[in-house]
Amino acid sequence: MNTTDYLQESLEKFIKKYCWSEVIELSNAYPERRSLFVKFCDIDNYNPKLAGMLLEDPDVILPVVTMNLREMDIPTGVTLDNAYVRILKLPTQVRIRDIRSEDIGKLISIEGLVLKATEVRPRIVEAAFECPFCRHIFSVEQTERNFLEPSECPGEDGGCGRKVQKFILLQDKSKFVNAQMIRLQDSPEDLRGGELPQTIDANLENDLSGIVSPGDRINVVGVLRSYQQITKFARTCFFVVYLDGNSIEKRKEEFEEIRITEEDERRIAELKNQPGVYEKLISSIAPSIYGYAEIKEAILLQLFGGVSNMLPDGTKLRGNIHILLVGDPGIAKSNLLSHISKLAPRGLYAVGSSSSGVGLTAAAVRDPTDFGGGRWTLEAGALVLADKGIAAVDEFEKLRKGDKEKLHEALEQQSVTVSKAGINAKLNSRCALLAAANPKYGRFDLYQPLSKQIDMPPVLLSRFDLIFTMIDKPDKESDRNLAKHIISAHALGELTKNGESDETEDFEDFKAPIEPNLLRKYIAMGKRLNPKLTRAARKRFEEFYVGLRSLYDADNVVPVTARQLEALIRLGEARARTRLSPKVMIDDAERVIDLVNYCLKTVYVDPETGKLDVDWVTVGTTKTQRDRSRTIVEIVQELEKEYGNEVPVKEILDLAEEEGIEREKAEKAIDELKRDGICFSSSHNVVGFVR
Repeated sequence: MNTTDYLQESLEKFIKKYCWSEVIELSNAYPERRSLFVKFCDIDNYNPKLAGMLLEDPDVILPVVTMNLREMDIPTGVTLDNAYVRILKLPTQVRIRDIRSEDIGKLISIEGLVLKATEVRPRIVEAAFECPFCRHIFSVEQTERNFLEPSECPGEDGGCGRKVQKFILLQDKSKFVNAQMIRLQDSPEDLRGGELPQTIDANLENDLSGIVSPGDRINVVGVLRSYQQITKFARTCFFVVYLDGNSIEKRKEEFEEIRITEEDERRIAELKNQPGVYEKLISSIAPSIYGYAEIKEAILLQLFGGVSNMLPDGTKLRGNIHILLVGDPGIAKSNLLSHISKLAPRGLYAVGSSSSGVGLTAAAVRDPTDFGGGRWTLEAGALVLADKGIAAVDEFEKLRKGDKEKLHEALEQQSVTVSKAGINAKLNSRCALLAAANPKYGRFDLYQPLSKQIDMPPVLLSRFDLIFTMIDKPDKESDRNLAKHIISAHALGELTKNGESDETEDFEDFKAPIEPNLLRKYIAMGKRLNPKLTRAARKRFEEFYVGLRSLYDADNVVPVTARQLEALIRLGEARARTRLSPKVMIDDAERVIDLVNYCLKTVYVDPETGKLDVDWVTVGTTKTQRDRSRTIVEIVQELEKEYGNEVPVKEILDLAEEEGIEREKAEKAIDELKRDGICFSSSHNVVGFVR
């Protein structure tokens, strides 16, 4: 028996022994389903030699097993003439950065993050040509990346045998398959410190095309192939590798999917019952950074997250918590973000000022390289790549205008829609955003609205559940404690580097009460729960919200909106998860109300009146400022009766003083009206309405 007959017989027996029920299922679903999925371990159990041949010489084995499947007599009477065999779960994974020349031509398995994907297009696999002289029709298999054209009419196949400069391509007699190219990158969580992620392209055909999107984490099994690099002048000695995909599995690597052993469960149960576990959890967030207890508590709750829900009418209620840190430079904002991006399984750190062409969301771009071949490709940004994780974005104030506009959908709807050049796609961005921004004038100004200090639309700021200001205020005691902490940190770093210890120094503040690996598993356990609000917690949230809303009702000030109530619920659910509890209790409600109150009093307070006014952040002006502008407009309208279309500024300021408005604030209000296009000024001395 020759090798081909041996392979055919062995593979046919294997399919009938291990995959017969799956073949019957496939025949019942054919042609909607076209793939028979085979686990590598089943082949290995059946015939280890055959399994070894599959890994070493897949171009021989895969065509034979596919042909066997297509030629089988199936009781259902269906002929699987266009079915494919897909191999799953190879014994080893190859990191993209570890691919070597020895792997070319072999069947390998790669895990990675989909960075970009082309649109699905037809690719010719068997081209039919017609001879212009004798009209003979023949086919040429297209096995290379470049299109293969014949140079002569094949005489042995009934043709005339002439050399022909140009044959006629018959598209209707040619064979096509659906094809797509994707670019995979090493997953950030799989990289060791200092390693740069590397990429590889994968070719997907038939029913594999169009099933993955940028941002997906996938496992691709395929044959590693190569082609020669060509410059404008010559062929080079270097080759580019790519993967010819055979199967795809979407990978789930989020907190909920972290493997937790029985020993882990025992340790988590012990930790849960320890007194002060909540404070220990907070102290385990970036212990090397001094202070910021409230911010660390908020970030802890962000890691646990709230519960995502779907209402009967299809409305989605997000569970992810978004946090914005705004403050002076040099107060550890970037370090906080970096720490959290490493702690979360799907954490991704990005900088607003250096985000790529697609920015933070996603975009359709024309790719002139070999990858896209001039076609439009769909590329994912940081929020899509961090799907089901946390995106830590530094220098948030430096985002491009286009990104700011796209963030509305990404933050609230947890998706990014791209409609361009015939591409209409919706990508998931189900991540929590932890953003840090610096005021554009250097230091944070309590008397300027937040939206103007970081050049961010107020409506976008309203998407954040919690906003913290981090102000560098000189304080002798705090400064001394911070100095001691920083000096101790450097001392600890020197000792660690030299492998030494110093019993005279106390470095307990730098040790996390809960080590990071256990903390991840504790969070993973909590995220598996979907806490429900108890009646008492509901009542407390309701009282807090209604109480704040009615607090300044007489002044027509809007202290909070429904967005703050939704944030409270998400935070309450996250707080319950920190206790590994299925219920949000009254204590959870009280704790998160304290946290929200802290934010409200530091960010949402009208600096002139000291009253809560949510418009200070969400609109960019307070009610006091709007009333002042309205008074100035009324004064100008009254003076127009005397002076016509241009009113002296001095007269306006005099009447404003009579109304109790200071001259400086009145001048500022006039400048705001001019900036908003309501008024104009032909000189410094007169003002008129734009008509």
